[in-house]
Amino acid sequence: MNYKRLETFVWVASLGNFRKAAERLHTTQPAISARIAGLEQELGVKLFEREGGSSPIILTPKGKELLPYAEKILYQSEQLRKQADVSSTYSGVLRLGVSETIVNTWLPDFLAQLHQDMPKLNVELTVDNTSSLAEDIKDRTLDLAFLMGPISEPYIVNRALCTFSLSWVASPSLELPDRLLYLEELAPWPIVTYARSTKPYIEIAQKFRELEGAPVNFFASTSLAACLSLAVNAVGISTMPNVMIEKELADGKLRKLRAVWTPSDLSFTASYSDTPYNPIAEIATSLAVTSAKKYEAEHLDKKN
Repeated sequence: MNYKRLETFVWVASLGNFRKAAERLHTTQPAISARIAGLEQELGVKLFEREGGSSPIILTPKGKELLPYAEKILYQSEQLRKQADVSSTYSGVLRLGVSETIVNTWLPDFLAQLHQDMPKLNVELTVDNTSSLAEDIKDRTLDLAFLMGPISEPYIVNRALCTFSLSWVASPSLELPDRLLYLEELAPWPIVTYARSTKPYIEIAQKFRELEGAPVNFFASTSLAACLSLAVNAVGISTMPNVMIEKELADGKLRKLRAVWTPSDLSFTASYSDTPYNPIAEIATSLAVTSAKKYEAEHLDKKN
């Protein structure tokens, strides 16, 4: 039984589209069609109904019956490779989505270890906000994402990675009092924060909406680097992960503000679809967990 034909069968069934399956398997649509035709001829059954146009390709009753067997064969093949400890034989492309907080912390260590363990693997890196990354995981545009999770879907695997605390920060030139501040005292300045579709923005916006008086201005950005720059240049007051502002605090470009309320910590997960079985994402996730825990431990030691 041809492995690539079975793999193609599973991916076409999962994505419902020959073009998407071709993109996922890094081949052409005619090659996908040929593999499916070859498998149908080998098995002597029709696996898909092809209605043409923009209609999704659907499994025949016999295709639905045989799909679990194909998935099981692929899964057992990957388990065999794992037991043989041949992760270095993995090749192809890992489409990885990452939140910017991770980019600025332990991502370089993770990618170095990934290359060491799977030197034949290529990585396509996308840096975006969590809501966009989550949608890309759901529609399988990405294989794996490090984001503010979890993603609540039954076919998505979520593994805890790390947690980062936030602080209010501002340029010393704003001359805010060095005492416990009420949110009303922060409100005269723009609040520089995460993009509108993120958990931190929603939480912060809700808190400031509860205040009396004029509405607060928000400068929301998908770029933490932009938020940091706006805070350093006294454009507004920002909430930033503590791990990203150590240098600016040490250089006196920013100072932490003590406020009666601070946004919740940011909790990140490694999230990927396990339907079809995704061995590279599974292995990469285990490496990511190790890198994240190592980074947290090192920064905890610095604080102590």
